[in-house]
Amino acid sequence: MSTLSPPPTPTHSEDTHDLAGFGYRQELERSLGSFSSFAAGFSYISIMTGVFQLFGFGFASGGPAVFWTWPLVFVGQLAVALCFAEMAGQFPLAGSVYQWSKQIAGPGTSWMAGWIMSIGAIVTAAAVAVAYQIILPQVSLAFQIVGGSADAGLTSTPNGARNAILLALGLVVFTTIVNIIGVRLMAKLNNLGVAVELIGVTLLIIMLAVHIKRGPQVVLHTAGTGAGHSWGYLGAFLVASLMSAYVFYGFDTAGALAEETKQPRLHAPRAILRALTAAFIAGGLLMLVGMMAVGNINAKEIGTLGMPYLIKSTLGTGLGDAFLVCSAIAITVCCLAVQTAAIRLIFSMARDGRLPWSAAISRVSPRSKTPMVPALLTGVLTIALLLVNIGNQRVFYILTSVAIILFYIPYLMVTAPMLLRRLRGEWPRENHGPHFSLGRWGLPVNIFAVLYGAAMTVNLAWPRAAVYGNDHWYFQWGAVVFTAVITAVGLGLYLLRRNASQPQLPAQPEDPAQPQDQSFSTGA
Repeated sequence: MSTLSPPPTPTHSEDTHDLAGFGYRQELERSLGSFSSFAAGFSYISIMTGVFQLFGFGFASGGPAVFWTWPLVFVGQLAVALCFAEMAGQFPLAGSVYQWSKQIAGPGTSWMAGWIMSIGAIVTAAAVAVAYQIILPQVSLAFQIVGGSADAGLTSTPNGARNAILLALGLVVFTTIVNIIGVRLMAKLNNLGVAVELIGVTLLIIMLAVHIKRGPQVVLHTAGTGAGHSWGYLGAFLVASLMSAYVFYGFDTAGALAEETKQPRLHAPRAILRALTAAFIAGGLLMLVGMMAVGNINAKEIGTLGMPYLIKSTLGTGLGDAFLVCSAIAITVCCLAVQTAAIRLIFSMARDGRLPWSAAISRVSPRSKTPMVPALLTGVLTIALLLVNIGNQRVFYILTSVAIILFYIPYLMVTAPMLLRRLRGEWPRENHGPHFSLGRWGLPVNIFAVLYGAAMTVNLAWPRAAVYGNDHWYFQWGAVVFTAVITAVGLGLYLLRRNASQPQLPAQPEDPAQPQDQSFSTGA
């Protein structure tokens, strides 16, 4: 389907010169290798975060057949990832989706992509941090600071919701400090966390396989979850797909760190695809083997306590707790990766003069080589979002759904303009270069990516009582209203700043060997 022809290995100075071809100086520290690039995308997806967080919701909504949402969502997001891999090979710039949209669409589209995704990243960081509540109190009640054993592992009780916010606040403070210190520390912690997650999920799958009690046909059972839905089981299945949709995003993070990655044109496309594929294989096997191994597949605790209950009831408390600790490590580096990507996105927009106080926001610390203001800003805003939601028992699902929607929309702002370019014969470009290319598969893959993204966005935003509750209209319509407000505010800010003067970027180098670095757009 695709080609990955290895170009001559560039040196650090050549990477810097390549970046200068886009009009930017090398300010961030270029120290990340191929594994770090992969780890950034994988830790953002994070099987031991997403699956542990939402398997209970998916199982309660769709029964064991929720498994089939996994390959379906993967295929849709793989089409998006293939489009992104092409973009990453051509535009190795910090900010990923914002920069990619900027290169192939108008300034309004790129601004909205960056704005919506920035908010989405902050919401995602909050949603990931809340996941501590699903794990830590089930390891030890010492982590259940508010409430007692009846609230452990739950966000659906008042005390459970409050405790979730307290644990999340501690995690966000930690990730903010790490990101302020610098990318080297972030990468070391992230690499270690991903290694622990990969080893842990592999061992977990093997140990669950030892306890298999039923065949794989378990995934054909719906457990009667279609009852009460106007569309029968299809309605239940669409609700359950929220689980898989939540896990399979953020793979573009490898592109977000392009200016800190050595040979980004080579490593970033591969990292995007490898992160998504590794998550698909590991998560799919974990769910399948877990449902085959659990003692009572009809236990109501699977739908309330989720994967932690399944593991502990199958492997025993001691061994189960060990894997829950691995999950807590995965949640930590996932939140770290989410915030890191958000920092690079905000820095990239500010560097182009797209944000208020851009000069201050885009300033990089000469000591840590980190954009300090975006690091502090993302931390403060995430903490504020968590504090606003103290005691909200539906905060987990609302934050989760809003976070996904606020990523799917910017993803469409890359894949849709890319499709228009293909239809006009303007993509791939004549000087596409020896980097990742979909070749003749580009058009069908791109069409599928756009159709999937649009359909899933509608599915996620649909104001279902099963997801958002029906006790208050502002909860049930929370995702729609929040997304609409964010979009309206973004449009207002764009119109206000549309005629603002932009900073003078460094001149393009006069190098005929770098023609592929020219952008489609006329500027930010």
